[in-house]
Amino acid sequence: MEWKEITTLEEWNDILAQSADRGQVILKHSTTCPVSANALHEYEQYLKDKPNHGVNYTLVKVIESRPVSNKIAEDLDVKHESPQIIYIKNKAKYWAASHWSVTKAHITAVVD
Repeated sequence: MEWKEITTLEEWNDILAQSADRGQVILKHSTTCPVSANALHEYEQYLKDKPNHGVNYTLVKVIESRPVSNKIAEDLDVKHESPQIIYIKNKAKYWAASHWSVTKAHITAVVD
């Protein structure tokens, strides 16, 4: 199972619209933060074992794609943190976790 990186507001708007029909999991990742590197590793470990079970997986690099990161926080009314994982259903935040809470076990418990 793979994730897709998004870098534009158009891509974000598409994902938000798709969440009406299919769950969307977004990882907000900072390329300069060791905690975020750990979260990305946990995300990749989770995806390595997962079939595609009706959910799309996305990565947003918060420094390189700051406008997208800010728009996600604004649209979902979720305070920006990094690393941060957000599960979106029906165009709204269903669940979010940040920092050391972004673990394979935590993602499995919520998404599966």
